[in-house]
Amino acid sequence: MLNEQFIHQLVAIVGSDNVATSTVDRITHSFDATQRRFMPDVVVHPGSKEEISRIVRLANNEKIPVLPRGAGSGFSGGSLPVHGGIVLVMTRMNHILEIDADNLIAVVEPGVVTGDLQREVERVGLFYPPDPASKDFSTLGGNIAECAGGPRCVKYGVTRDYVLGLTVVTPTGDIIHTGGRTMKNVVGYDLTRLFVGAEGTLGVVTQIILRLLPKPEARKTMLVAFASIEGATQAVSAIIRGKIIPTTLEFMDASAIDCVRKAMPLDLPDVCRAVLIIEVDGARDGLDAQTARILEIITPLGVLETRIAATGDESEAIWKVRRAVSPSLRNLNPHKFNEDIVVPRSRVPEMIRALEEISGRYGVPIVNFGHAGDGNIHVNVMVDLAEPGMEATVEQVLQEIFRTTVALNGSISGEHGIGIAKAPYIGMELDRETMAVMRAVKRALDPNNIMNPGKIFPDLSDEDTPRSTDTAAA
Repeated sequence: MLNEQFIHQLVAIVGSDNVATSTVDRITHSFDATQRRFMPDVVVHPGSKEEISRIVRLANNEKIPVLPRGAGSGFSGGSLPVHGGIVLVMTRMNHILEIDADNLIAVVEPGVVTGDLQREVERVGLFYPPDPASKDFSTLGGNIAECAGGPRCVKYGVTRDYVLGLTVVTPTGDIIHTGGRTMKNVVGYDLTRLFVGAEGTLGVVTQIILRLLPKPEARKTMLVAFASIEGATQAVSAIIRGKIIPTTLEFMDASAIDCVRKAMPLDLPDVCRAVLIIEVDGARDGLDAQTARILEIITPLGVLETRIAATGDESEAIWKVRRAVSPSLRNLNPHKFNEDIVVPRSRVPEMIRALEEISGRYGVPIVNFGHAGDGNIHVNVMVDLAEPGMEATVEQVLQEIFRTTVALNGSISGEHGIGIAKAPYIGMELDRETMAVMRAVKRALDPNNIMNPGKIFPDLSDEDTPRSTDTAAA
């Protein structure tokens, strides 16, 4: 446990109402979506960058771990206090400071919920495209930590493509500014991109300058059923070769379709083996032409049925099918290992076939869906860990999935980060020399390894890692 004097110093910085040491508060901030648990020593709710700077300086002097945390909705364990210390909850800093319609930017604090920002900018005719599935509760600070994506990535890109500048408290307590309010800026190193996707291991983001776009006038949604996953994937490549970049190109394979059938009425042909949900946006008078062109391109590729939404309610009904996948998975088995691998678009069929083979060989259900437009497959290994030997089986399955992904020129994480969940596998994708450079950056910015220690790299030396005597996995 942290000593009483240290706690008093934290109280002096943020006030007693914003420092919590009770067992209940600590448990509340001990887990994320992975459901793994590690107890922090104290939970602190800062209200400004100056407070964060003072907290971090204090922690660095005492070599106490500091873990920035937003909504705690991550899937890789990135916000878990694996070595105890201070969980720095950023949700008090939740203000949209500015929406500049003339220059198409927004200035926000990291505790702003992504969906709240989207709704606010849309009120003035603007658009913030990144749309992770967690957008109605995840925070922009968390999105930046993981470089969050979502269905619209195929056309609009991921979080890093919209971050123009940051204010960051470094692990030694300094306050720095990266980037700025302009679209072009090549003064010095691109530190903004260094911090985006760093999972809170290099500093605490306290303010964000985001790029906005004009809001598209309209959108049109369609659901297309295919006789094979190969046909669906060929359709994705064919659409893009046809010089059309849809807003979204979501897919469900046969395993995902079967899960949804068991959870809700699904009016699809029995022989359907894959579904694409395709959405286009832009000028209203051009959407019908885009839709017609897409259908012309994909119809020869084994299309069984097509539904085009004519109203907002019909569009919502289509998306309801996609959203039904995750809730339906628990009908298979109680425990889910959710991985978000990425392969080149053209190699999705190979990856799906490999996943089917791995599923059959190990006797565990694997359900696949995701973002076909950018090759991002959400692989869900569904098991019952109460079965003898199942934990070891899952480990073997995950190793095979990641090994196959890398062999197909893919990546083991598309938008969920590395955290602790994928740290053991990072060497499959990154060579020793590349990781050595990354570790050198970490040590240069964080010489005492206080900032979110234990994440990303599995082999930072133990003597570099501060530990709390009260830390334990729950």
